[in-house]
Amino acid sequence: MKYISTILSVIALALTGVLFFQQSHHGDQLRKLADGEKKTSGNGFKIAYFDMDTLEAHYDYFRDAQATVKGKENAMNMELSSLDRGNQKKVEAWRQKGNTMTPAESEQAQQEYQSMQQAFQSRKSALEQELYKNTEDLKTNIRRKIEDFVKDYNKQKGYSFIFAYDPSSFIYYKDTLYNITPDLLDGLNAAYKKKS
Repeated sequence: MKYISTILSVIALALTGVLFFQQSHHGDQLRKLADGEKKTSGNGFKIAYFDMDTLEAHYDYFRDAQATVKGKENAMNMELSSLDRGNQKKVEAWRQKGNTMTPAESEQAQQEYQSMQQAFQSRKSALEQELYKNTEDLKTNIRRKIEDFVKDYNKQKGYSFIFAYDPSSFIYYKDTLYNITPDLLDGLNAAYKKKS
């Protein structure tokens, strides 16, 4: 267990060396790339990427899904605010009675207050879980739509890998020649409009 990080570093270094060798070995292909051809290595290995941020900003289904989630979140907040206002009215009514309440009424008010608090927390928890499940379902559906489209798209293009680029990812450089985001957006939005 002590040497796992060292072993992983050696493997990463070896893979970097292999990639460096392949890049320097295929100088002719690099010159072709400068002329605008698709990036491939000698064995037909092709990679592409799409910008996840751009997809999130311009994919109609994603924006509609976000609007749906935002609407449900607003409805949840309105319901909770309404419940809270109702509870506060009862508390204010009890305060106004103040010293005129009998000990039995005071005890009953405390029990009712605790019951109201528990009901509020229970409802809040249920609404939050429902919102979370709905959000996760929409994310899964969006991911499935992207994966399905990319599979069909790739039948003609023949890429070995298609990555989703995200600014928080481990990728530190991207060449726009690899970018398939516009194709992806056009195809996904066209498919979404057909189903709408």
